Amino acid sequence: MKNKIIYWVSTLWLALGMLSTGIVQVLKMKEEVDMFARLGYPSYFLTILGVWKILGVIAVLVPRFSLLKEWAYAGFFFAMSGAVFSHLACGDEAKEFFGPTLLLVLTVVSWYFRPADRKTISANLNQ
Repeated sequence: MKNKIIYWVSTLWLALGMLSTGIVQVLKMKEEVDMFARLGYPSYFLTILGVWKILGVIAVLVPRFSLLKEWAYAGFFFAMSGAVFSHLACGDEAKEFFGPTLLLVLTVVSWYFRPADRKTISANLNQ
């Protein structure tokens, strides 16, 4: 029961964070466009990343499709670790990479505590 609570709390916070940042990116809000430019990324990358985040949230939350969930978690991990590295590489202050770091931690916690019915078959065989 404890693992289920940890899973759902971390997953819902992850979904909220990814959905809200995905929407901000798809809408190309000025602050986000400015930040991406400062990090050295083109503005069209906002649309790509935002759409992937929104689709990833759907994949993680809907029942079944365990392989798709693995891909979504991997995408979240790559996107957020890339964001943390980008902020570090640009010499940003800690407050700038707090959000991506939190989402990275939530991704790992949600993935680790996911129920058996949300894992791929090969992962179920190893347990």
